[in-house]
Amino acid sequence: MAKSNGKSEAETAGLDLEHELPAADGDDNPSTSTGEAASSESELQKLKAERDSLLDRLARAQAEFENARRRASKEQQDFRDYATADTVKSLLPVIDSFDRALKVKSATGDFRSGVELIYKQLQDALTKLGVQPIAAKGEPFDPHVHEAIEMVETTDAADHEVLEELQRGYKLKDRLLRPAMVKVAKNP
Repeated sequence: MAKSNGKSEAETAGLDLEHELPAADGDDNPSTSTGEAASSESELQKLKAERDSLLDRLARAQAEFENARRRASKEQQDFRDYATADTVKSLLPVIDSFDRALKVKSATGDFRSGVELIYKQLQDALTKLGVQPIAAKGEPFDPHVHEAIEMVETTDAADHEVLEELQRGYKLKDRLLRPAMVKVAKNP
């Protein structure tokens, strides 16, 4: 190599010798290098296809994990929302007893006031838990929330209208705890 002004030919040509790849071993036969290039290109395509396949699998696994996480979170929320359902169901006969007791007019004033206060407190506590009574009297019969105990032939009310509520029904948020037992009008 001839040096000019203290620099090698590679340095004057702007080449970075520290980061250059070494020259290929073997002969410089053009037919061999073309075959290797085609082989390298084929191998590169295979690697790209494998990479794309792995990226697709990763994206699917991440989506599946996210769906499972959401599903578990929703199940936990549903469990929390409806965990009180059994407890509330066990309290419904107590509420029924209060309803019957309050319909009797013979109780003394102070005693009746005390019972009404306890009943109101119980109703408020259930409302805070998400328990709502089901509207029945005067409503059209809905088999999803009403249980028909008796069909009464009458012309005084519209066909399939609830005439009387025999036992109040309740919902916990949007879940039915107990259907309302009702008498339903039937036009002749």
